Order: sequence, then C-alpha cells, then structure tokens
Amino acid sequence: MSLSDPLSMFDVRGKVALITGASGAFGMVAARTLAGAGCKLVLAAGNAAALTEIAAECRANGAEVVEANARPDSEAACATLADKAVESFGALDILVVASGMNKVAKIEDMEPQAFASVMDANVTQSWLMARAATKHMKARGVGGKIVLVSSARGLLGHPAGYTAYCASKAAVDGITKALGCELGPTGITVNAIAPTVFRSPLTAWMFEDTENAKAVRQGFLQRVPKGRLGEPEDLAGPLLFLASRASDFYTGHILYADGGYTAG
Repeated sequence: MSLSDPLSMFDVRGKVALITGASGAFGMVAARTLAGAGCKLVLAAGNAAALTEIAAECRANGAEVVEANARPDSEAACATLADKAVESFGALDILVVASGMNKVAKIEDMEPQAFASVMDANVTQSWLMARAATKHMKARGVGGKIVLVSSARGLLGHPAGYTAYCASKAAVDGITKALGCELGPTGITVNAIAPTVFRSPLTAWMFEDTENAKAVRQGFLQRVPKGRLGEPEDLAGPLLFLASRASDFYTGHILYADGGYTAG
C-alpha cells in the first residue's frame, strides 16, 4: 500500500502535535510545517506576544491551534502541557521539543549557574517533556513521535566558549539514543534534528553583506560542502519525515541538517 502511494507515508493530517519553544527559530519552523501539513497544534512558549503571532499565522493556514504561554521548566509544567494536548484534541501523537538556550563564555568566565542553566534548558527540559509525552503515548497504545532538537555542536566542539552548549547537545543526543532503545517496543520513535547555522533572528547578521558578516560566513562555509548557510525550509522536510510514519523504522537517530558540515 505505502509503496504504491509513497506520499501517504508522510501524511500527518489530523495528528496532534505539541511544540515547545514555538516562538523560537526552530519552533516556528516546526509550527509552520506541521500546520501546513494538517496537524492540530498545541503551541507552547514563554514569549506571549510571539506565541500569539505564530499561532495566528498557523490558524490562517487552516490549523486548529491551542496556545500555552508556558515553558517546560518543571515536571508539573511538562505534565500540564502534555495533558493540555490530550484534553484539547483527545490525543498526543507528535512531540517537538524546540525550547532551549545558549550562553557563550570561555570556561574561566562562565559562572557555574550559567552552565547549569543551559544544561537545564536543553537537557533536563527535553527529558522531562519526553517523559510527560511518553506517559500519554504509552497509555494510548498506538505509538507516537518524539522529536528533540540537537545541534552539530553535539558532535563538534567550538572555540568561542561553547562548553555548556556543546555538552548539553551531546546529552540530548544521548537521551535520543537511550530513549530510542527503551521505547522501541512501544511503537514510539525518538529522534533528533541537529542543524548547523540556519536563517533566524539570531543568525540574520551572518546573511548580511557587511564586511564582518562576509568574513565570518566565508570562514564558516569553507567547512560546509553545500557551500551555503541553512534556510528554515531545509529543516521542514526532515521534521515532517520524523513526525510521520515514513520514519517508523527510524529511532535513536541524530539527523544532521547541516549541508554536510559534520561529514568532513
């Protein structure tokens, strides 16, 4: 059936997706992609104004959307978000944990609490949110899709003061692999998307034509086989794959959306 109609494997129409960090760079990509693909959405973010904006955009694209002005920063908050999806739409099929943060400082300048805050936002909150979603997915008994957000920095270091970020994303990779093994028999898949630099409000300066941006971009692109920086649409295809039954035999994987950056 699937091979005679292969596009049907990517069909997520009517599926219920919970996205944390929905007002962030990757979260907005996830929201727009899954809204356009026909999912029902629960969008969670700490920035209320930005959340309202992305929710309105998704509704304009025909999606049913429930907003939650919250971060997955505690066990109770994560449980509430997962419950909200089930209470609103009767199920939780897809979880995308796009919330997170970075603090850049050389090791002698980084305060321990700053290091801990990055680990909490990127690692603990991913674990807590996956835990909350797993309970609902297991209880329903039809599987589910958990997509975490890693980075090329989970594999590669960076000289600019990324000890917290690199360590946190390596830990997300570990969670992905361990949960992929643990949940395999349940039909729940756990995978991670690991981008390199892609266009967002935080990286927009790297796409500019200033001398500084050109110099930084040129240096970076020497290690990117595709020869360009990423665009939001470069993440849409991998996300849809991991959120759909097309990826049913894929779990515990780190999918590098990086133009070949980590290959060389």
